[in-house]
Amino acid sequence: MERDTKKLELYLDKMFEEKKYPGVAICIRGPEGILFEKGYGYRNMEEKKEVNGDTMFGIASMSKSMTALACCILDVEGKMSLEDPVVKYFPDFHVPGAADECVTVRTLAMHRAGIPPMEPLEWSIAMNSKERDTHWYREMIRTSPNKMDKIEDIVDYITAGNYKPLGAPGEYMSYSNEGYALLSYIVDQAAGITLEEFLMERIFKPLGMTRTILDLDCSEARALAGDDNITSLFEIDEETGKLVWDDNWSVLPPFRGCACVKSTSKDITKYYQMLSNGGRWEGKQIIPEAAVELMVGKAFPLRKKPFYTMGLWKRSFAGRMICEHSGGLHGVSTQGGFMDGGYSVACLCNQGDLGMEDFQWVCYNYIAGLPLETTQNWAEPCGKTFSLQDGLCGDFLSKEGIPVHTVVSVEDGQLVARYGDSKVILKYCEEAAFAAYLADKPERRISTFRFYIRDGKAWGVKCGSRIYQKVE
Repeated sequence: MERDTKKLELYLDKMFEEKKYPGVAICIRGPEGILFEKGYGYRNMEEKKEVNGDTMFGIASMSKSMTALACCILDVEGKMSLEDPVVKYFPDFHVPGAADECVTVRTLAMHRAGIPPMEPLEWSIAMNSKERDTHWYREMIRTSPNKMDKIEDIVDYITAGNYKPLGAPGEYMSYSNEGYALLSYIVDQAAGITLEEFLMERIFKPLGMTRTILDLDCSEARALAGDDNITSLFEIDEETGKLVWDDNWSVLPPFRGCACVKSTSKDITKYYQMLSNGGRWEGKQIIPEAAVELMVGKAFPLRKKPFYTMGLWKRSFAGRMICEHSGGLHGVSTQGGFMDGGYSVACLCNQGDLGMEDFQWVCYNYIAGLPLETTQNWAEPCGKTFSLQDGLCGDFLSKEGIPVHTVVSVEDGQLVARYGDSKVILKYCEEAAFAAYLADKPERRISTFRFYIRDGKAWGVKCGSRIYQKVE
């Protein structure tokens, strides 16, 4: 297959110029080696230090697949089982209304333990990091019951049950950072060494990921960078609307394997390419092929709609399998993944609260030999009206950090929602799925909503990857 690398470079150059992000690193690997690699913008504004393929970024939630992979390796080696109940490792742990035996390592890794979006991760960041004096920071400090700096704090909070579970374990997928916090410490116990040591010895070193590390406060990452090729962290100031930056990395102690890996675009594509090749890298079996099978294999359906496996979203595109994940924290917006056939992509940005899907999709299109502008949304508006619009109306709530409401109503026959601070138009796609477009920028799609209906009325709506529950 012929690919026009120059056309790709020009296309990505134009995207970066239009989006005006501070710094981005992109890398694409294939069986032949690196197919494309380029850094854009700056990692340090004062000294105008440029981003390149060796610049270290945070990867935030892209860390989760590494924790899930550790669980799969330990399962294959007989040191634990994915069917182990969580109470084997945390005897005091309990999800309200669920049998302890049914909340397993697997349900945590697949975000199917019944745990709704909740506050501990954001509390942990606010209580343990150096933060700007913002409304979010003040609210987190005001509401946090403790420092949220120990895994026991999360166990206690979930077990206290001051929330309504989403359903029985295994029934619904809703993204849970707290579940992956628990997995980090389960790996510690099963492996007999820390997750940090396990990832370094079993994955990072064998792959030659010499600029990758899991650490809490970035001190080890800075030492590893050595040459100061590590990015500053950028964001838009909520009061002035201007771009600001600092070097204050988010510190969230219990959420180690959930969000704390630092790496480079070149290193991350090594990791994903190894997974695409069934655990092999440069002719060597780095991890057991059976572990990759447990992680993303035939047990998980391959279809247009993404399905969350063990730490990665799996979907089909253009007749190919894609497994991927995104990440976001202060100064971190990332997307990475692999395509069957030995291809991998990483798109890393040093500004928070952005989406890198557009860059990632262009890279996938390049690999597949498709027009670079091809969209990859799993659900597209069909032009029809949903038959039960009134049944979808209501106030749906997520308590992840500052409570966020999605208030759905019908205006002049059109389904609309107040989604956080934005008004969105909901266009029907298929089943109970809707594409959400900004009302004041109707060309801009921001998410996909999926409603869960019981007895003619929606009890929840999945906005992106989180299920918001209806407020009665």
